[in-house]
Amino acid sequence: MTDALKRLSEEGVAIWLDDLSRKRITSGNLAELMDQQHVVGVTTNPTIFQKAISEGDGYDTQLTDLAARRVTVEEAIRMITTADVRDAADILRPVFDSTDGRDGRVSIEVDPRLAHDTRATVAEAKQLAWLVDRPNTLIKIPATEAGIPAIAETIGLGISVNVTLIFSLERYRKVMDAFLTGLEKAKERGLDLSKIHSVASFFVSRVDTEIDKRIDALGTDEAKALRGKAAIANARLAYQAYEEVFASDRWNALERAGANKQRPLWASTGVKDKAYQDTMYVTELVAPNTVNTMPEATLFATEDHGEITGDTVSGTYEQARADLDAVERLGISYDEVVQLLEEEGVEKFEASWNDLLKSTEAELSRLAPSEG
Repeated sequence: MTDALKRLSEEGVAIWLDDLSRKRITSGNLAELMDQQHVVGVTTNPTIFQKAISEGDGYDTQLTDLAARRVTVEEAIRMITTADVRDAADILRPVFDSTDGRDGRVSIEVDPRLAHDTRATVAEAKQLAWLVDRPNTLIKIPATEAGIPAIAETIGLGISVNVTLIFSLERYRKVMDAFLTGLEKAKERGLDLSKIHSVASFFVSRVDTEIDKRIDALGTDEAKALRGKAAIANARLAYQAYEEVFASDRWNALERAGANKQRPLWASTGVKDKAYQDTMYVTELVAPNTVNTMPEATLFATEDHGEITGDTVSGTYEQARADLDAVERLGISYDEVVQLLEEEGVEKFEASWNDLLKSTEAELSRLAPSEG
Protein backbone atom coordinates (compact mmCIF):
# COMPACT_ATOMS: atom_id res chain seq x y z
CA MET A 1 0.00 0.00 0.00
CA THR A 2 1.36 3.42 -0.92
CA ASP A 3 1.53 5.90 1.93
CA ALA A 4 -0.98 8.43 0.58
CA LEU A 5 -0.86 10.60 3.70
CA LYS A 6 2.94 10.80 3.57
CA ARG A 7 2.74 11.76 -0.11
CA LEU A 8 0.11 14.39 0.71
CA SER A 9 2.42 15.90 3.31
CA GLU A 10 5.31 15.88 0.86
CA GLU A 11 3.16 17.84 -1.61
CA GLY A 12 2.94 20.65 0.95
CA VAL A 13 -0.46 19.83 2.47
CA ALA A 14 -0.42 19.85 6.29
CA ILE A 15 -2.77 17.17 7.65
CA TRP A 16 -4.82 18.34 10.61
CA LEU A 17 -7.50 16.38 12.46
CA ASP A 18 -10.93 18.01 12.66
CA ASP A 19 -11.79 16.52 16.05
CA LEU A 20 -10.77 16.51 19.70
CA SER A 21 -11.96 14.82 22.88
CA ARG A 22 -10.46 14.03 26.25
CA LYS A 23 -10.53 10.31 25.40
CA ARG A 24 -8.49 10.99 22.26
CA ILE A 25 -5.93 12.78 24.43
CA THR A 26 -5.73 10.41 27.41
CA SER A 27 -5.82 7.15 25.41
CA GLY A 28 -2.77 8.12 23.38
CA ASN A 29 -4.83 8.17 20.19
CA LEU A 30 -3.81 11.73 19.22
CA ALA A 31 -0.13 10.87 19.66
CA GLU A 32 -0.69 7.72 17.58
CA LEU A 33 -2.32 9.70 14.75
CA MET A 34 0.68 12.05 14.75
CA ASP A 35 3.07 9.12 14.61
CA GLN A 36 1.28 6.94 12.07
CA GLN A 37 -1.09 9.17 10.04
CA HIS A 38 1.12 12.27 9.70
CA VAL A 39 -1.32 14.46 11.66
CA VAL A 40 0.37 17.77 12.54
CA GLY A 41 -2.52 19.85 13.89
CA VAL A 42 -6.01 19.79 15.41
CA THR A 43 -9.09 21.92 14.86
CA THR A 44 -12.10 22.15 17.16
CA ASN A 45 -15.45 23.89 17.03
CA PRO A 46 -18.54 24.07 19.28
CA THR A 47 -20.09 21.02 17.57
CA ILE A 48 -16.99 18.90 18.23
CA PHE A 49 -16.92 19.85 21.92
CA GLN A 50 -20.66 19.31 22.33
CA LYS A 51 -20.28 15.78 20.94
CA ALA A 52 -17.19 15.01 23.06
CA ILE A 53 -18.68 16.18 26.37
CA SER A 54 -22.07 14.53 25.83
CA GLU A 55 -20.51 11.09 25.11
CA GLY A 56 -18.96 8.92 27.81
CA ASP A 57 -17.70 9.81 31.27
CA GLY A 58 -14.28 11.24 30.43
CA TYR A 59 -15.19 14.64 31.86
CA ASP A 60 -16.86 13.47 35.09
CA THR A 61 -13.90 14.12 37.40
CA GLN A 62 -13.48 17.70 36.23
CA LEU A 63 -17.24 18.28 36.16
CA THR A 64 -17.51 17.00 39.77
CA ASP A 65 -14.88 19.52 40.87
CA LEU A 66 -16.55 22.32 38.95
CA ALA A 67 -19.93 21.40 40.47
CA ALA A 68 -18.39 21.48 43.96
CA ARG A 69 -17.18 25.01 43.27
CA ARG A 70 -20.65 25.95 41.98
CA VAL A 71 -19.22 27.67 38.91
CA THR A 72 -21.49 29.00 36.17
CA VAL A 73 -22.13 26.77 33.20
CA GLU A 74 -20.21 29.20 30.92
CA GLU A 75 -17.16 29.02 33.18
CA ALA A 76 -17.41 25.22 33.33
CA ILE A 77 -17.40 25.00 29.53
CA ARG A 78 -14.41 27.33 29.29
CA MET A 79 -12.48 25.29 31.88
CA ILE A 80 -13.27 22.00 30.12
CA THR A 81 -12.57 23.08 26.54
CA THR A 82 -9.40 25.02 27.31
CA ALA A 83 -8.08 22.06 29.33
CA ASP A 84 -8.50 19.81 26.28
CA VAL A 85 -6.88 22.36 23.97
CA ARG A 86 -3.99 22.89 26.40
CA ASP A 87 -3.33 19.15 26.69
CA ALA A 88 -3.56 18.63 22.92
CA ALA A 89 -1.20 21.57 22.39
CA ASP A 90 1.33 19.94 24.72
CA ILE A 91 1.13 16.68 22.75
CA LEU A 92 1.64 18.57 19.48
CA ARG A 93 4.43 20.79 20.87
CA PRO A 94 7.30 18.78 19.27
CA VAL A 95 5.76 19.41 15.83
CA PHE A 96 5.38 23.11 16.65
CA ASP A 97 9.04 23.32 17.64
CA SER A 98 10.34 21.37 14.65
CA THR A 99 8.34 23.45 12.13
CA ASP A 100 9.14 26.86 13.70
CA GLY A 101 5.50 27.32 14.70
CA ARG A 102 4.01 26.55 11.32
CA ASP A 103 2.25 23.36 12.45
CA GLY A 104 1.66 21.59 15.76
CA ARG A 105 -1.30 23.90 16.29
CA VAL A 106 -4.63 23.46 18.09
CA SER A 107 -7.57 25.76 17.29
CA ILE A 108 -10.25 26.90 19.73
CA GLU A 109 -13.23 29.01 18.71
CA VAL A 110 -14.58 32.18 20.27
CA ASP A 111 -18.13 31.91 21.62
CA PRO A 112 -20.24 31.76 18.41
CA ARG A 113 -22.88 33.98 20.03
CA LEU A 114 -20.37 36.84 19.60
CA ALA A 115 -20.06 36.37 15.82
CA HIS A 116 -21.67 39.75 15.06
CA ASP A 117 -19.91 41.75 17.80
CA THR A 118 -16.40 42.95 16.92
CA ARG A 119 -15.32 44.24 20.34
CA ALA A 120 -16.61 41.19 22.20
CA THR A 121 -14.87 38.86 19.74
CA VAL A 122 -11.51 40.58 20.28
CA ALA A 123 -12.01 40.47 24.06
CA GLU A 124 -12.88 36.78 23.87
CA ALA A 125 -9.84 36.04 21.67
CA LYS A 126 -7.56 37.70 24.24
CA GLN A 127 -9.22 35.77 27.07
CA LEU A 128 -8.89 32.41 25.30
CA ALA A 129 -5.25 33.01 24.41
CA TRP A 130 -4.56 33.84 28.07
CA LEU A 131 -6.55 30.88 29.40
CA VAL A 132 -4.94 28.24 27.17
CA ASP A 133 -1.53 29.89 27.57
CA ARG A 134 0.25 27.86 24.89
CA PRO A 135 2.16 29.40 21.99
CA ASN A 136 0.81 26.76 19.60
CA THR A 137 -2.84 27.79 19.93
CA LEU A 138 -4.89 29.35 17.16
CA ILE A 139 -7.96 31.37 18.13
CA LYS A 140 -10.81 30.76 15.70
CA ILE A 141 -12.73 33.84 14.60
CA PRO A 142 -15.61 33.56 12.09
CA ALA A 143 -15.30 35.57 8.88
CA THR A 144 -18.56 37.48 9.41
CA GLU A 145 -18.76 41.21 8.64
CA ALA A 146 -18.09 41.92 12.32
CA GLY A 147 -15.36 39.28 12.38
CA ILE A 148 -13.20 40.96 9.73
CA PRO A 149 -12.07 43.95 11.88
CA ALA A 150 -11.79 41.59 14.88
CA ILE A 151 -9.30 39.48 12.88
CA ALA A 152 -7.17 42.53 12.08
CA GLU A 153 -7.19 43.70 15.71
CA THR A 154 -6.42 40.25 17.15
CA ILE A 155 -3.53 39.64 14.74
CA GLY A 156 -2.35 43.18 15.58
CA LEU A 157 -2.08 42.12 19.23
CA GLY A 158 0.24 39.28 18.24
CA ILE A 159 -2.36 36.53 18.70
CA SER A 160 -2.35 33.80 16.04
CA VAL A 161 -5.73 33.27 14.38
CA ASN A 162 -7.63 30.60 12.47
CA VAL A 163 -10.27 32.45 10.45
CA THR A 164 -13.28 30.17 10.07
CA LEU A 165 -16.55 29.92 8.12
CA ILE A 166 -15.24 31.35 4.84
CA PHE A 167 -17.46 30.45 1.89
CA SER A 168 -17.11 33.23 -0.67
CA LEU A 169 -14.17 34.46 -2.74
CA GLU A 170 -15.01 38.08 -1.97
CA ARG A 171 -15.04 37.45 1.78
CA TYR A 172 -11.80 35.48 1.53
CA ARG A 173 -10.08 38.49 -0.02
CA LYS A 174 -11.33 40.60 2.90
CA VAL A 175 -9.92 38.01 5.30
CA MET A 176 -6.49 38.21 3.68
CA ASP A 177 -6.67 42.01 3.74
CA ALA A 178 -7.54 41.90 7.46
CA PHE A 179 -4.56 39.59 8.06
CA LEU A 180 -2.18 42.01 6.33
CA THR A 181 -3.70 44.96 8.21
CA GLY A 182 -3.21 43.06 11.47
CA LEU A 183 0.43 42.36 10.65
CA GLU A 184 0.96 46.04 9.86
CA LYS A 185 -0.53 46.95 13.26
CA ALA A 186 1.68 44.37 14.97
CA LYS A 187 4.73 45.78 13.22
CA GLU A 188 3.86 49.30 14.37
CA ARG A 189 3.63 47.97 17.93
CA GLY A 190 7.10 46.50 17.62
CA LEU A 191 5.92 42.87 17.84
CA ASP A 192 7.90 39.98 16.35
CA LEU A 193 6.01 39.13 13.15
CA SER A 194 7.72 35.75 12.84
CA LYS A 195 5.78 34.55 15.90
CA ILE A 196 2.36 35.34 14.39
CA HIS A 197 0.70 32.58 12.35
CA SER A 198 -2.69 32.28 10.69
CA VAL A 199 -4.79 29.98 8.53
CA ALA A 200 -7.93 30.87 6.60
CA SER A 201 -10.52 28.07 6.78
CA PHE A 202 -12.28 27.91 3.43
CA PHE A 203 -15.30 25.58 3.68
CA VAL A 204 -15.73 23.06 0.90
CA SER A 205 -18.39 20.31 1.08
CA ARG A 206 -21.25 22.53 2.24
CA VAL A 207 -21.02 24.47 -1.03
CA ASP A 208 -21.74 21.31 -3.03
CA THR A 209 -24.49 20.25 -0.62
CA GLU A 210 -26.40 23.50 -1.16
CA ILE A 211 -25.74 23.92 -4.88
CA ASP A 212 -26.41 20.23 -5.68
CA LYS A 213 -29.76 20.54 -3.89
CA ARG A 214 -30.68 23.37 -6.26
CA ILE A 215 -29.32 21.46 -9.27
CA ASP A 216 -31.46 18.43 -8.36
CA ALA A 217 -34.53 20.66 -8.13
CA LEU A 218 -33.91 21.82 -11.70
CA GLY A 219 -33.51 18.20 -12.81
CA THR A 220 -32.21 18.88 -16.34
CA ASP A 221 -29.30 16.96 -17.87
CA GLU A 222 -27.40 20.25 -18.26
CA ALA A 223 -27.82 20.93 -14.55
CA LYS A 224 -26.95 17.39 -13.42
CA ALA A 225 -23.66 17.56 -15.33
CA LEU A 226 -22.54 20.21 -12.83
CA ARG A 227 -23.22 18.18 -9.67
CA GLY A 228 -20.19 18.05 -7.39
CA LYS A 229 -18.20 20.66 -9.31
CA ALA A 230 -18.94 23.94 -7.52
CA ALA A 231 -17.16 23.34 -4.21
CA ILE A 232 -13.83 22.30 -5.72
CA ALA A 233 -14.03 25.11 -8.29
CA ASN A 234 -14.69 27.61 -5.49
CA ALA A 235 -11.74 26.36 -3.43
CA ARG A 236 -9.39 26.35 -6.40
CA LEU A 237 -10.28 29.97 -7.19
CA ALA A 238 -9.63 30.78 -3.54
CA TYR A 239 -6.12 29.39 -3.97
CA GLN A 240 -5.68 31.59 -7.04
CA ALA A 241 -6.65 34.60 -4.90
CA TYR A 242 -4.16 33.47 -2.24
CA GLU A 243 -1.38 33.32 -4.83
CA GLU A 244 -2.21 36.84 -6.01
CA VAL A 245 -2.32 38.44 -2.57
CA PHE A 246 0.86 36.77 -1.36
CA ALA A 247 2.78 37.91 -4.42
CA SER A 248 1.87 41.58 -3.86
CA ASP A 249 4.24 44.41 -2.90
CA ARG A 250 2.26 44.90 0.31
CA TRP A 251 2.90 41.31 1.33
CA ASN A 252 6.55 41.37 0.25
CA ALA A 253 7.22 44.29 2.61
CA LEU A 254 5.74 42.32 5.52
CA GLU A 255 7.62 39.16 4.53
CA ARG A 256 10.90 41.10 4.64
CA ALA A 257 9.94 42.08 8.21
CA GLY A 258 9.65 38.38 9.13
CA ALA A 259 5.94 37.70 8.54
CA ASN A 260 4.52 34.25 7.72
CA LYS A 261 1.97 33.67 4.97
CA GLN A 262 -1.61 32.96 6.02
CA ARG A 263 -2.18 29.48 4.64
CA PRO A 264 -5.48 28.42 3.05
CA LEU A 265 -7.07 25.63 5.11
CA TRP A 266 -9.61 23.33 3.45
CA ALA A 267 -12.37 22.78 6.00
CA SER A 268 -15.57 20.72 5.81
CA THR A 269 -13.75 18.08 3.75
CA GLY A 270 -15.88 15.11 4.73
CA VAL A 271 -17.92 14.05 1.69
CA LYS A 272 -21.65 14.17 2.44
CA ASP A 273 -22.97 12.69 -0.83
CA LYS A 274 -22.38 8.94 -1.21
CA ALA A 275 -22.37 9.35 -4.98
CA TYR A 276 -18.93 10.98 -4.69
CA GLN A 277 -15.52 9.51 -3.96
CA ASP A 278 -15.06 9.85 -0.18
CA THR A 279 -11.59 11.40 -0.62
CA MET A 280 -12.67 13.94 -3.26
CA TYR A 281 -12.11 17.05 -1.14
CA VAL A 282 -8.59 15.88 -0.33
CA THR A 283 -7.25 14.54 -3.62
CA GLU A 284 -8.72 17.37 -5.73
CA LEU A 285 -7.29 20.12 -3.51
CA VAL A 286 -3.60 19.26 -3.31
CA ALA A 287 -1.51 22.42 -3.44
CA PRO A 288 1.65 23.71 -1.74
CA ASN A 289 1.38 25.62 1.53
CA THR A 290 -2.17 24.50 2.38
CA VAL A 291 -3.80 22.69 5.29
CA ASN A 292 -6.52 20.04 5.02
CA THR A 293 -8.36 19.46 8.30
CA MET A 294 -10.11 16.10 8.06
CA PRO A 295 -12.67 14.23 10.10
CA GLU A 296 -11.22 10.88 11.19
CA ALA A 297 -13.23 8.94 8.59
CA THR A 298 -11.80 11.06 5.76
CA LEU A 299 -8.29 10.72 7.18
CA PHE A 300 -8.47 6.92 7.14
CA ALA A 301 -10.21 6.82 3.74
CA THR A 302 -7.36 8.89 2.28
CA GLU A 303 -4.81 6.59 3.90
CA ASP A 304 -6.60 3.52 2.55
CA HIS A 305 -7.35 4.48 -1.06
CA GLY A 306 -6.61 8.16 -1.66
CA GLU A 307 -4.73 8.75 -4.91
CA ILE A 308 -2.28 11.62 -4.48
CA THR A 309 -1.00 12.57 -7.93
CA GLY A 310 0.72 15.86 -7.17
CA ASP A 311 -0.63 19.41 -7.36
CA THR A 312 -4.27 19.26 -8.48
CA VAL A 313 -5.00 23.01 -8.09
CA SER A 314 -2.43 25.06 -10.04
CA GLY A 315 -3.44 25.51 -13.65
CA THR A 316 -7.11 24.68 -13.06
CA TYR A 317 -8.41 28.22 -12.60
CA GLU A 318 -9.90 28.71 -16.06
CA GLN A 319 -11.95 25.51 -15.76
CA ALA A 320 -12.93 26.38 -12.18
CA ARG A 321 -14.23 29.79 -13.29
CA ALA A 322 -16.11 28.15 -16.19
CA ASP A 323 -17.77 25.68 -13.78
CA LEU A 324 -18.98 28.43 -11.43
CA ASP A 325 -20.17 30.52 -14.37
CA ALA A 326 -22.13 27.52 -15.70
CA VAL A 327 -23.83 27.09 -12.31
CA GLU A 328 -24.74 30.79 -12.34
CA ARG A 329 -26.23 30.43 -15.82
CA LEU A 330 -28.61 27.79 -14.45
CA GLY A 331 -30.14 30.56 -12.35
CA ILE A 332 -28.38 29.48 -9.14
CA SER A 333 -27.01 32.61 -7.46
CA TYR A 334 -23.48 32.16 -6.09
CA ASP A 335 -23.82 35.23 -3.86
CA GLU A 336 -27.10 33.99 -2.42
CA VAL A 337 -25.67 30.51 -1.71
CA VAL A 338 -22.51 31.68 0.05
CA GLN A 339 -24.44 34.20 2.16
CA LEU A 340 -26.91 31.51 3.19
CA LEU A 341 -24.06 29.13 4.08
CA GLU A 342 -22.38 31.73 6.28
CA GLU A 343 -25.62 32.45 8.12
CA GLU A 344 -26.31 28.74 8.56
CA GLY A 345 -22.74 28.12 9.71
CA VAL A 346 -23.01 30.66 12.51
CA GLU A 347 -26.47 29.35 13.45
CA LYS A 348 -25.25 25.73 13.58
CA PHE A 349 -22.34 26.60 15.87
CA GLU A 350 -24.66 28.69 18.06
CA ALA A 351 -27.08 25.77 18.29
CA SER A 352 -24.23 23.42 19.22
CA TRP A 353 -23.05 25.92 21.84
CA ASN A 354 -26.55 26.12 23.30
CA ASP A 355 -26.75 22.30 23.36
CA LEU A 356 -23.37 22.28 25.09
CA LEU A 357 -24.67 24.75 27.68
CA LYS A 358 -27.73 22.59 28.35
CA SER A 359 -25.90 19.26 28.59
CA THR A 360 -23.14 20.74 30.79
CA GLU A 361 -25.70 22.37 33.05
CA ALA A 362 -27.45 19.01 33.44
CA GLU A 363 -24.15 17.31 34.31
CA LEU A 364 -23.29 20.01 36.87
CA SER A 365 -26.71 19.53 38.48
CA ARG A 366 -26.28 15.75 38.54
CA LEU A 367 -22.87 15.97 40.15
CA ALA A 368 -23.60 18.90 42.50
CA PRO A 369 -22.92 18.20 46.19
CA SER A 370 -26.00 17.77 48.34
CA GLU A 371 -26.84 20.61 50.71
CA GLY A 372 -25.77 20.38 54.33
